Amino acid sequence: MLAYPKAKVCAAHVAPVFLDASATVAKATSLIAEAARAGARLIAFPESFVPGFPVWAGVQAPIKNHEYFKRLAVNSIEVPGPHVQALCEAAREHAIVVSIGISERTEASVGCLWNTNLLIAADGSILNHHRKLVPTFYEKLIWANGDGAGLRVCDTEVGKLGMLICGENTNPLARYALMAQGEQVHVSSYPPVWPTRAPNESGRYDLASAIRIRAGAHSFEGKVFNVVASAWLDRSALDGLRDLDHAAREALELSPRGVSMVLGPTGEVISDTMCEAEGLLYQDIDISQCVEPKQFHDVVGYYNRFDVFELSVNRTRQSPIRLADGPPVGERSRPQGD
Repeated sequence: MLAYPKAKVCAAHVAPVFLDASATVAKATSLIAEAARAGARLIAFPESFVPGFPVWAGVQAPIKNHEYFKRLAVNSIEVPGPHVQALCEAAREHAIVVSIGISERTEASVGCLWNTNLLIAADGSILNHHRKLVPTFYEKLIWANGDGAGLRVCDTEVGKLGMLICGENTNPLARYALMAQGEQVHVSSYPPVWPTRAPNESGRYDLASAIRIRAGAHSFEGKVFNVVASAWLDRSALDGLRDLDHAAREALELSPRGVSMVLGPTGEVISDTMCEAEGLLYQDIDISQCVEPKQFHDVVGYYNRFDVFELSVNRTRQSPIRLADGPPVGERSRPQGD
């Protein structure tokens, strides 16, 4: 008999210990334990939570940001590696699924980084390792292009789970690739702010509004639950950016903030929302609620024309070199299915 899981999920609307990977991982493991004690079976952390989102890239010229990039690079983490191992051990100890954004580095280069999201099973194994397909806008100054290896939907205790990072939730093909694999629960991860204009200019990007539109669209189109986790910009991060000039700091402090929430399979917000303070947000979900909306529009079933439309996805992990006598450089271990 087909089972429809019910579970409590948690969106972590929290700040990292800015540009300190070890301290941020320690904070994450503490929050994993807290969420598990509250009965959550899934906790979702924000984009680039370890060691923090490079907000300086959006408010200051690249020629002024070399030291910030160096700090980010040295505090970015390898997969696998000791920081990831600590996160896996916490997931296993507390029997909870963990989705977490990291800035990932590689043994092949001291300067090549990826905007990555990891999905860790409740037994501590890595279910999925996704690198953001295309860094958005000024993120291109920080991170390299990812690949399709992480466009996967994984069986978990809370349902069939997929994940995309920030602007990827605007990519119809990436979203469809997950829907077509039977996605039931989606994780969307975001930064704390997304500055695009000076605070005294009109037309600034409203991050919270954009998140609601994207999250609602994916939930409605896929008939899935959507767990949205945005980061919180705290005073310690602003203190860590004390070398920003006045205009850059003002733009950062006054930029619209991100929002965390959970949406149901009709596209409606079903949880509280968190935008003005740091904390953990909880919501009960029931996968059986995904069934009825599928009767109306099932874009990966009968409500499509597969004889007219065709999508091919390359899920090969990309590497700078492939050696005949060993694994690709920088790929010491891969999640199952890669």
